[in-house]
Amino acid sequence: YRNKELDFVQMKHRKKQRMSASNAVPKSKLLFVIRIRGTNDMHFQTRKALHSLKLRSINSAVFVKAIEGVMDILKRIEPYVTYGSPNFQTVKDLICKKGYGKIDKQKTPLTDNNLIEQALGKYGILCIEDIVPEIATVGSHFKEVVNFLWPFKLTRPEGGKLLKKTQYSDGGDAGNRADNINEIINKMN
Repeated sequence: YRNKELDFVQMKHRKKQRMSASNAVPKSKLLFVIRIRGTNDMHFQTRKALHSLKLRSINSAVFVKAIEGVMDILKRIEPYVTYGSPNFQTVKDLICKKGYGKIDKQKTPLTDNNLIEQALGKYGILCIEDIVPEIATVGSHFKEVVNFLWPFKLTRPEGGKLLKKTQYSDGGDAGNRADNINEIINKMN
């Protein structure tokens, strides 16, 4: 109980801290967020923030648009996630290897372009080759495509475990990685 209250107090302190230059909205409009810690000693508001981003389990990951509201949420849950700006090739590899779509509220692998056309055809997205640039460039139908995609379930990184409780800037794994997110995605993909 004491640890959950401590998490709540720390979350409020992180929320009140002024946005520094490193935590401001990044140049890239696209962020890839990976959950790296579990629910032990987690306050329910922290869990609620993680669930709002569809990060329900360890090693689950999602694409988000880098706007001020999302950056505020990421600042509050920073010890539990790592995030950064993926490049085009990483986005393509993730969607091709680990991509699942939400069809009739069921998790369906993205193996058939007809399924994608049925779900996203009204937005002009007909195949995987249309999904990748829509996400990588944060296009006009980014929200619909991200809602169609199921959260990615990544594997444990090769070459050892993560230093979950230490910030990335201090040599750990939690927090903002900027462009270095591509390295950990390749290890976990």
